[in-house]
Amino acid sequence: MNDKKTNKLKIFNDPIYGFIVVPNALIYDLVEHPYFQRLRRISQMGLSHLVYPGAHHTRFHHALGSMHLMQKAVHILKFKGVEISDEEANALYIAILLHDIGHGPFSHALEKSIATGINHEAISLKIMEALNVEFKGQLSLAITIFKGEYHRKFLYQLIASQLDVDRLDYLKRDSFYTGVSEGNINSERMITMLNVKEDYLVIEEKGIYSVEKFIVARRLMYWQVYLHKTGLGAEKLLEKILKRAKELVMKGKEIHASKAFGYFLENHINEENFTLKTLKTFARLDDYDVLGSIKEWISNDDVILSKLSESLINRRLPKVVLRNEPFSDAELQVVKNNVKDTFGFNNKEVEYFVYNGEICNQAYDSKKNTIKLLFKNGEIKDVIEASDHFNIQALSKPVYKYYMCYPK
Repeated sequence: MNDKKTNKLKIFNDPIYGFIVVPNALIYDLVEHPYFQRLRRISQMGLSHLVYPGAHHTRFHHALGSMHLMQKAVHILKFKGVEISDEEANALYIAILLHDIGHGPFSHALEKSIATGINHEAISLKIMEALNVEFKGQLSLAITIFKGEYHRKFLYQLIASQLDVDRLDYLKRDSFYTGVSEGNINSERMITMLNVKEDYLVIEEKGIYSVEKFIVARRLMYWQVYLHKTGLGAEKLLEKILKRAKELVMKGKEIHASKAFGYFLENHINEENFTLKTLKTFARLDDYDVLGSIKEWISNDDVILSKLSESLINRRLPKVVLRNEPFSDAELQVVKNNVKDTFGFNNKEVEYFVYNGEICNQAYDSKKNTIKLLFKNGEIKDVIEASDHFNIQALSKPVYKYYMCYPK
């Protein structure tokens, strides 16, 4: 690779922020790395494009956008007299750039199916550590901050808190690509209001209305987009397809899949056995492997796998009933009996087509990593305490809804 620094100071054109600048050669090399380029093939919002056709943006988009906002945040904080060394700033850019690098195909949709007992944050950390070996220790400080082990805690809050740059990017970006304007927060204004007091990231008091809008936008985006019942139905259908494919593979049936995808179907992967070989295989796995396989599975001679796969590919999604109280076993049984009679399934098979569960939406958690406001007199208050918006208090309580899925 050409090592001339000038060749590595690239810019990306982003539909939301305009030009995003790659700040240095190291970050350019990280962006160019196959592990990061894979994020171009991981959709940011799983199967939400089946509800909102524009939602085809990727984790690659989001990671660059988050890095751009982090550059703005560092610039603002330094302007306000917060000391951040060049090394710390660069570590922040690396940490936020790579914060989602451990996402598997369709982002959250397959988090519990591809590998069980290990979440995307843990995989991100493993990939960052592998990259750190490759880049001869240049990611060490970024990893320390990412793990929350650095002595300056506000740096970690910029990456992972209730008002981190990750959320400031994805709410605005997902709102833009879905066309759901309720999520369109003013992330740039909120960044302009950032400050640090006693090693804690705070928002200056004049930013209170932007924070209120951010919390409300988060609630609306969860109900309207992330937990939309059709999207939820598609996601659960995808989980059932994988479950069936894995079950058939475990029984010794041959299932067509790419090499990388096949590895995860054949093995039970968890935190303990997530080796370097697993990591390298995971880094070759993306949406295309899964979608390509599911298209093939339509013609599989297993009726269940074939039917489920055809439902997803041709968007014949299950009916989803969403309500405030749980479904009783008796209600579930009535639906199961109807489906068994209609399709001729047995008791075990019907479980792939009729199922229920719960979802939770909590726009703001008033117990951990709270959003604090800094007043002119130096006083710091939690946003709930400071806000006269009656809704903010209510939004800090988790709201549960219950769903049941069955074929239309």
